[in-house]
Amino acid sequence: MTDALVLEGQDGTITVTAAVLNQVVQQATEGVDGARVRRRRGLDVQVEGGRARVEVELAARFGTVLPELGRRVQEDVGAALGRMCGLEVDAVDVSIEELDGV
Repeated sequence: MTDALVLEGQDGTITVTAAVLNQVVQQATEGVDGARVRRRRGLDVQVEGGRARVEVELAARFGTVLPELGRRVQEDVGAALGRMCGLEVDAVDVSIEELDGV
């Protein structure tokens, strides 16, 4: 489940839809060499009060150092949501569920 981000200001509101938040997380995740978001239920972004919590299920390329991959995904997803959406990211929970190329 993903919540939309709604920013209110003097000139009106800006809504960043759930689909866009998912895309930001997916592209940040898949920008990490060896990582891919699992296609079925592999992503959940929850937003409340300008803060986000993300759960992402990964498929990792065989031979990749898994703890390093997970940490890199956490860093890149948090940075992307902060930079693009102005969100404070409380957590990016990564679960490596399968290996690609086995």
